[in-house]
Amino acid sequence: MQLSSLLWPNHPYVDLFGTKIYWYAIIIVIGMIVAFGVISVLFKRRNMSPDLFLTLFCICLPIAIVCTRLFYCITSSMPIEQWFDFESIRNGGLSIVGGIIGGALSILVVCLVKKINFFRLADCVIVGVLLAQSIGRWGNFVNQEVYGMEVTNTALQFFPFAVYIEAEGAWHYAFFFYESLVTFTAAVLLFINAWKNGRKPNGVNSACYLITYGLTRTIMEPLRDPTFILGKEQSADGIPWSMVFSILLLVAGVAMLAIILLLNKKKEGKYFGSAVGEEYGIADFIRDNKDETAYLSSVNMMCAVYPENYVKPASKKDLDWIERLFNWVKSIFAKDEKKDETEETKEEINKDE
Repeated sequence: MQLSSLLWPNHPYVDLFGTKIYWYAIIIVIGMIVAFGVISVLFKRRNMSPDLFLTLFCICLPIAIVCTRLFYCITSSMPIEQWFDFESIRNGGLSIVGGIIGGALSILVVCLVKKINFFRLADCVIVGVLLAQSIGRWGNFVNQEVYGMEVTNTALQFFPFAVYIEAEGAWHYAFFFYESLVTFTAAVLLFINAWKNGRKPNGVNSACYLITYGLTRTIMEPLRDPTFILGKEQSADGIPWSMVFSILLLVAGVAMLAIILLLNKKKEGKYFGSAVGEEYGIADFIRDNKDETAYLSSVNMMCAVYPENYVKPASKKDLDWIERLFNWVKSIFAKDEKKDETEETKEEINKDE
């Protein structure tokens, strides 16, 4: 049985008390929730207040969402009266590129107001953005979008290599899955880098995001169905804006990475870290407000390096949800380690006997 027929194409929404809630929207919300949790954890890990991300979330997310819509409407030549028409919005029309631009600009404004290093925040945020994009691409599976050319070889007509498109009555390359897999892999790798590496310079993760996303879309855009290429939807002679901006993101990412590393080399004597000064680029605790207390934390990597700069929590009540979750996970692994040690001890005793 075809997986695409088994799941959503014939049931693209949930009917809740007479209101249609589309699976696409549900998947997008799930991606946002996952991204929120991951970014909050990384903020604390990299010596920043999780409350600061909550502030960013409340300010920047609405702006990013509006920009995803605006960018799509402008580049697809949609009449202004339809830009935020309810029925028009329900019929779709968003651009990730617009969200990237709007989100980045809004974060930059917050950083300027609060006098915070933009790249230090962005290195955490982009990990959540990649995860949200990876999950969100499954919304395209629901809507049967973002697919490539037709797959005529019957030996290759299987999911996830290809996807059966009901409207076409044919199998097509599953580009949505390829992009989801690439962005998920990149998110995991950049999360590991953010979790383990606190050395200078900030901005490496941000540059890698632009390179990864720009390269992926640059390769896939020309192979997509023209009806899903932004700018080509209305006319074959239209400017393929999604392709243009994908190339620009790739070039910007490569240039950004080179400049960041060269500047660090010039200032610190090394591409990574420092030969002449502070090795870490996250040594200073960033508060959401000036009265916030920096507590000792097993999550924050700088607490192990500079414990004298942090206050010991008076009780467990001072621990936030991130610390409680982290300690709970650690306790599970600790129990497993103790269990393994006990079993090894029993085996040694049996051998001696």
